[in-house]
Amino acid sequence: MSESAVRASGPHADEPHDRGAYSDRVNRIRAGVLGANDGIVSVAAVVVGVAGATSDLVPIVTAGVAAVVGGAISMALGEYVSVSSARDSQTALIAKERRELAEQPEEELAELAGIYRAKGLSEETAQRVAVELTAHDALGAHLEAELHIDEHEVLKPWQAAWASAIAFLLGAVLPMLAIALPPAELRIPVSFVATLVALGITGAVGARLGDSHWLRPTLRVLAGGAIALAVTFGVGALLGTAIG
Repeated sequence: MSESAVRASGPHADEPHDRGAYSDRVNRIRAGVLGANDGIVSVAAVVVGVAGATSDLVPIVTAGVAAVVGGAISMALGEYVSVSSARDSQTALIAKERRELAEQPEEELAELAGIYRAKGLSEETAQRVAVELTAHDALGAHLEAELHIDEHEVLKPWQAAWASAIAFLLGAVLPMLAIALPPAELRIPVSFVATLVALGITGAVGARLGDSHWLRPTLRVLAGGAIALAVTFGVGALLGTAIG
């Protein structure tokens, strides 16, 4: 049995003892929930805004498809760039720490002992802990104590990019169906209801997967979605009236 499995089998087995798996899980949840919410809100806002200006289904669907394709690419690119920047920073810090350990081992040992003294350990205990951790895995000990990172937990930009793009596409399906399938007089109210229901579900699911209470994040996404839909519909109606 692995060390992480042994730790996870104790009285608090539901806590995130395996930090690598927990970090990946949080990264996927964050990218997935953001992607789905953005797909729902942005596409719904576009189609509802266009529907406020015209009842013709062709421009509504055309605008919606453009929003789906552009939004999915934008989400994937944004996540890739963001996570790549964070990964580059992590990689640089790991390389710097490795170089310092090779060039200044005594100073680094003293620094590690000082960190544990600052956490409340006695001089003797802090020194012993620093020596033993250095003997076991000097780089890992310093990365954890000084920078709170693990060289085996470097962020994965492609994973975040794909998760965001797929989640965006899945989220965009509902507003597209809600605006395209009902009769003209029901398109906007159906889109409003379907969008808010979908946002409520994604907010609650995201909170549940992240082991937090569902109410507050659900209310946040519902409020944001309602405001976005109301504003875009109002803008579309005003432009439709002015241009028409």
